[in-house]
Amino acid sequence: MGGKVVFKAYDPDQLTFLPYKLEELVPAGHPVRIVKQVVDAVDVKPLNRKYQGGGASSFHPRLMLKLLVYGYLTNTYSSRKLEDQAAQNVHFMWLLGMKKPDHNTINRFRSEKLSGVLKQIFSQIVLLLQQEGIVSLKEAVFTDGTKIESVANKYTFVWGKSIKNSKEKMKAQLDELWGYAQSIAAEELKDTAPLEYSEINPEKVKETISKINAALEDKEDVAGKVKQKLNYAKKHWPENLARYDEQEKLLAGRNSMSKTDPDATFMRMKEDHMLNGQLKPAYNLQISTQEQFILNYTLHQASTDYQTLPSHIEQYEALYKELPKAIVADAGYGSDENYGVLQQKGIEAYIKYNTFDKEQKEGIKAFSNDSLHYNEADNYLTCPMGQRMHHVGDGQRITSSGFVQLISRYQAQNCEGCPMRGVCHQNPGNRIVEINHSLRKHKQAAKERLNTEQGIKYRKRRPADVEPVFAQLKHNHGFRRFLLKGMSKTEVEIGLLSIAHNLRKWKA
Repeated sequence: MGGKVVFKAYDPDQLTFLPYKLEELVPAGHPVRIVKQVVDAVDVKPLNRKYQGGGASSFHPRLMLKLLVYGYLTNTYSSRKLEDQAAQNVHFMWLLGMKKPDHNTINRFRSEKLSGVLKQIFSQIVLLLQQEGIVSLKEAVFTDGTKIESVANKYTFVWGKSIKNSKEKMKAQLDELWGYAQSIAAEELKDTAPLEYSEINPEKVKETISKINAALEDKEDVAGKVKQKLNYAKKHWPENLARYDEQEKLLAGRNSMSKTDPDATFMRMKEDHMLNGQLKPAYNLQISTQEQFILNYTLHQASTDYQTLPSHIEQYEALYKELPKAIVADAGYGSDENYGVLQQKGIEAYIKYNTFDKEQKEGIKAFSNDSLHYNEADNYLTCPMGQRMHHVGDGQRITSSGFVQLISRYQAQNCEGCPMRGVCHQNPGNRIVEINHSLRKHKQAAKERLNTEQGIKYRKRRPADVEPVFAQLKHNHGFRRFLLKGMSKTEVEIGLLSIAHNLRKWKA
């Protein structure tokens, strides 16, 4: 038989001679101490300027910043949960000196006070990392993007093309009504011109409907369907057009937006394990990393990565007054505009173009435009059979970002009877090709850089530097969807997330 079972003494109501000091309950080296140390070291004057004098006293912005940063570091994103932690969690209580902001105060600080100034706080923390020799702002950075879902419901979409189609349909119906009115009341409408498409606005449509109604008022043989349509048009069309105009202003050239979060654009998300794309309102997050620390973050409404790089680089320069010596990115960023921007700024572009990987395995595809030899001195191409393709004109192509590409056209002299005709091109007549010489040069330079010893090292390092950061944020720390609406507020969330990530990794 075993000995007598003995339990440790347990009395939750037992009083201690002296109360516990919270300081004793926070271990040395605990992440909460790192948050306190770093936030105490940054300049919060930009935050102080957000406060107006008078009225009741406010919680100190440094205290509120500590609360939010440590909250995001511990995966506590909700303002109500942060309120609970401030009242219950020993680490939060120590960090805040037993102060207990409520959820409304927390949310107002995050939404209003941090908006527009958090990037200055973030950059100060990155500079502290640089001072400790952990990162270098002058060395190469690794850039990539991911899409994060908006808090808006996925069924709240507004499509730019749908608005255009509705306005065109309205114009067609108005033309039909105008034609009908002229057929039975030509005299009344003889001094009035029909509407142009550019005039489809609430005032003009209302005025035109009134004129049609006035012209048909005394006519007894007006069809009932026409009267019905005119009544409907008078009641609904001006109001609908006003709504379309407002939505087009909010779209600002985008293809889509959410009704409940107009800053969010519908983007294809790859969230399930099968990577099946779903269209959801989202923002495109871009980050540049080094040693898996986030050095720069920007949020975008454009779903394609190549459109985001110029403004991403501009912000890096604005934050640190210097630029990295190189940017390493995947083929999603390999555009004529991006190569040109980086060249102009003196940044080495270790950026793939869309066919780079395929070319590495299979070489340049025979008979493609890239396979044709170009004689720059005399400005002609040589076809696969050795025939000159003469320059026959130039043109322009405007990308979705508004960048103007210069395109040169070249035409073969005689494709008739050529033994390669079937595989070279299928169109009737002599082959014509369009060449973007700027992009062609950039691609050649990028290919040479990427295949240097340094380029190969960067290519191997890129997926191990920037991509794990997204895995940390989205999968390990569960941030897959924003809590707030609007670009300025979602930027604050990403800023807090980036600061928390850097602090978590700094002292890990």
